[in-house]
Amino acid sequence: MKSDQVNVRYIVEDVDASIEFYTKHLGFTLGINASPAFADVTRGNLRLLLSGRKSSGGSPMPDGTLPFPGGWNRIELVVKDLASEVAQLKANGLHFRNEILPGPAGSQILLIDPSGNLIELFQPKEMYAKHST
Repeated sequence: MKSDQVNVRYIVEDVDASIEFYTKHLGFTLGINASPAFADVTRGNLRLLLSGRKSSGGSPMPDGTLPFPGGWNRIELVVKDLASEVAQLKANGLHFRNEILPGPAGSQILLIDPSGNLIELFQPKEMYAKHST
C-alpha cells in the first residue's frame, strides 16, 4: 500500500456489478477480487473498498444495525469536460441523482453506482483547476 494512498469503503449490494461499474465506466483498475464478499479498485491514489454483505465491512453492528449503501457521502472525481462525460455515461445507461449544477468553484453532478452510492463528477472553473488536481 502506498503511503499517500487514500482508502474509502463503500458498502455495496453486488460486488461484481460494482467492479464492472467502476472499471468499465470510471477508469478504475481492479486489485483484489474476493467476490461476492469484497473487492478493491484503484484510480490514482484512491483505493475504493467495495464491501458486500459477506465482508467484515458489511457485518452487523453489535446492536444488529446493518451497514447499507447510499446516503450523501461520496467520492469526487475531477473531470476536464463534465458535459461530455455526462453525455457518455448517460449513453451507457448510467443514472444520475440530479442535473449538472454550477457553483462558485465549478460544476458538479451526482452519479449513482449500482448500489446507490454517489460519485460526484466535478469540473473546476479554470481559476480553481490548479488546486483540484
